[in-house]
Amino acid sequence: MNRMLDKLAILSICLIGICDSESYMLPVIALLTAVTASSSAQILTGKRSACIIIMVWAAICGIFPVFFCTAPLVVYDSLWEKKLWLSAPLVLFLFTDKSLIPIQYIATLAGIAVAFIIYSRVSSLERDVTKLTALRDEVTEKNIQLSQQNRLLADAQDNEIHLATLSERNRIAREIHDNVGHMLTRSLLQSGALIIINKDEKMKEPLISLKNTLDSAMTSIRESVHDLHDDSIDLRKIIEDALKAVDERFNVKLDYDISDNTSGKIKLCIAGVVKESISNAAKHSNGNNLSVILREHPVFYQVMIEDNGSSSSIQDSGIGLKNMTERAESCGGRITFTPSEKGFRVFMSIPKN
Repeated sequence: MNRMLDKLAILSICLIGICDSESYMLPVIALLTAVTASSSAQILTGKRSACIIIMVWAAICGIFPVFFCTAPLVVYDSLWEKKLWLSAPLVLFLFTDKSLIPIQYIATLAGIAVAFIIYSRVSSLERDVTKLTALRDEVTEKNIQLSQQNRLLADAQDNEIHLATLSERNRIAREIHDNVGHMLTRSLLQSGALIIINKDEKMKEPLISLKNTLDSAMTSIRESVHDLHDDSIDLRKIIEDALKAVDERFNVKLDYDISDNTSGKIKLCIAGVVKESISNAAKHSNGNNLSVILREHPVFYQVMIEDNGSSSSIQDSGIGLKNMTERAESCGGRITFTPSEKGFRVFMSIPKN
């Protein structure tokens, strides 16, 4: 749009020279030719056909005096094509009949000067706009990268906090188990011994009550320790760490959808089966893809590990497969092993208690 406005300004200068012609027909033809040629050159900017149009137009301007008045437009379009030599045919006018009046010469030369000035200012402005656009894009890209780095840093901090929390829970569980648990166990044994050796009937009931209280406390502490231990097992991290060990060997895909409040026994069972399956795939599979799917459904857990290595037989007597079967059965689940030419699949389902 800006280029069209610039051309209208240059064309208004050309009209001064065109309108001073003695003929009525040639100025109209020259004006229509200039408008048509300049519009076509702008539409075809950067193409070979645009260069041809400008050269033919410049040749016509060099041959016919009235057409020479539109030379500023020829020069302007040549400058936009970055090929000023396209307007060289205008020199032909120097060898043709010089029938133009002084005002036409002045208007044409002034128009050419204006064309250079406008092009210089507009091209400089466009270069500045291009630089600013590139700078804006670079700043936007840097902001995006910074945002991604901040997000990764926040995730890393959250992960460190999570790991520290799990480690602290483990430590507390060990402390309770090793200290309070042992002390309560000793107290239970002592209270039981006192009940046995006690001869006073009046003390029998209080001692039994004391033993029951200690037994209840022991049960409560045992449940708390188990809960802390269950919470301290990060199943997802265990699976991801196991997959990292083989990510150079396989194209790994993990689909994980299990809640954190899953019991520790089931977490350990799933972790053991997945790690054993990954180890077997690394040892025996000739494929390059490994898929691990862990999903929690309303009434059961589903685990599937599959690779694309060819396999037609399976050794049911293998220690690894037996261990996986025992793990599944210990949680009331079932596990199957499916070998084929397209891959090997381990599928396990564990019901919820």
